[in-house]
Amino acid sequence: MTFRVNGKDVFCKGANWIPTDALPARSDREVCKGLLLSAKEANMNMIRVWGGGRYEPDYFYELCDSLGLLVWQDMMFSCALYPSEPWFLQQVKDEVAHQVKRLKDHPSIALWCGNNEDVGALTWFEESRAHRDRYLIDYDRLNEGVIGSTVRELDSNRAWWPSSPSAGPDDYRDNWHDDSRGDMHYWSVWHEGRPFEDYRKVTPCFCSEFGFQSFPSVALIHTFCPPEQMNISSPVMEHHQRNVRGNTIITSTFSRYFRYPSTFDNQVYLSQVQQALAITTAVEYWRSKRPVCMGALYWQLNDLWSVASWSSIEYGGNWKALHYAAKRFYAPVLITMQEKARGSYEVYGVNDTQVAHTGTLTVERISFTGKITHLTEKEITVHPEASSLLLSIDTEGMKPSLEFLRATFTDEEHSIHETVTLLSKPKRCDLKEGNLTISYEQHEAGVEFLLDTDVPLFFLTLTIPGWDGHFSDNCFHLIPGRPHRILCMGTKQPAAQLCDNLEATHLRNTY
Repeated sequence: MTFRVNGKDVFCKGANWIPTDALPARSDREVCKGLLLSAKEANMNMIRVWGGGRYEPDYFYELCDSLGLLVWQDMMFSCALYPSEPWFLQQVKDEVAHQVKRLKDHPSIALWCGNNEDVGALTWFEESRAHRDRYLIDYDRLNEGVIGSTVRELDSNRAWWPSSPSAGPDDYRDNWHDDSRGDMHYWSVWHEGRPFEDYRKVTPCFCSEFGFQSFPSVALIHTFCPPEQMNISSPVMEHHQRNVRGNTIITSTFSRYFRYPSTFDNQVYLSQVQQALAITTAVEYWRSKRPVCMGALYWQLNDLWSVASWSSIEYGGNWKALHYAAKRFYAPVLITMQEKARGSYEVYGVNDTQVAHTGTLTVERISFTGKITHLTEKEITVHPEASSLLLSIDTEGMKPSLEFLRATFTDEEHSIHETVTLLSKPKRCDLKEGNLTISYEQHEAGVEFLLDTDVPLFFLTLTIPGWDGHFSDNCFHLIPGRPHRILCMGTKQPAAQLCDNLEATHLRNTY
């Protein structure tokens, strides 16, 4: 399943969109613009308007037009069984006709999709399992007989897709677990509790839904939770978790990958770290499989209230760790390291641009005390619109608990693309407490921080209490000898004031 724009195959990178507020009257153009600008800044090129929400106002599509964001537009039918009586089908025809006529002149509309997960709903309920033929006919009359035929009649030159996920017209296979055709919703890691590594057991042609939850920031939690309830199992926190098993999955994953955090603030921080790690694992692997896989839209971009969720941007517009990670894993040129077999890794260069990038690839082994050992260096070309295997690495003799790998690609324009790979789960790594140094400068564009360290620091995350902007980068790995510059975006506050309030957290062996 590949989208072709102006004759070019496009790897679709983005997220699912839900309504911006639980109270529609509070939604407005500025909130929408902020979210879409954040999507664009994170190198996204597609937004999926989910079929369980609403048809968005004209300004949403106008903004997508201007920002170059493709729109996968679901019709507003989701996760349910619908009737096929004539009176209902007529209402649907009127609704679909109105929306297609309203929106079809927007160049951002890339695809009309009949519904979200209604094919799955045919097997979810006792009634539909007992009478599958009846409900399959109802589904076909509604989706193909009315929605599809109306779309094709009114907008015949634009792509029509019957359902998400699906394998295409008249194919009702299970696209939650079948990656061989069409688009896939891969939820086994979240709903079935499988490890992040299982993202590498499927290669979807196009994954239009997959996700992992985290808690919102401590700053947002303070707006709805009194101090005495700052516990993830408290009534207030559980009320702000609408997935029955959500907190259980988050906390059990702590133990799977990390040493368990003892404080509330560290539990919130680590929940965002593991969310970013989960989705990074999926996207980098699937991008390395281009052109078999040609799209990844994670669930979800935004929230409509203050809640623990799968979003990368929390209610109010603050970027979570996942959104910063998305800016990196959706970058036009990506260097990623994938484990081929135990003790063997492959480095891939993924290039979504139309221009080849040549330069030097360097691979190093780095100890958790900061000692850097050069492994190899070679001149390489990352070919345009492709994923290229650049190098294979044998880690025999390395000690996973004491060291890790870094691959760095420096291209002809001196742009640096790098990836860091731990050889073991973080909880088994002998992480060190280092000396983080931070200096700053005031620029016209804002405040720039310069960060350095004497030992590697992982998932280093900066926060400034009371500040409503975002950083140019965050939740990153800081390596000795490679100072990192971070720009505070959207602030006019004096540098000294920001520096005094700056807080830094990183992955630890003890919390």
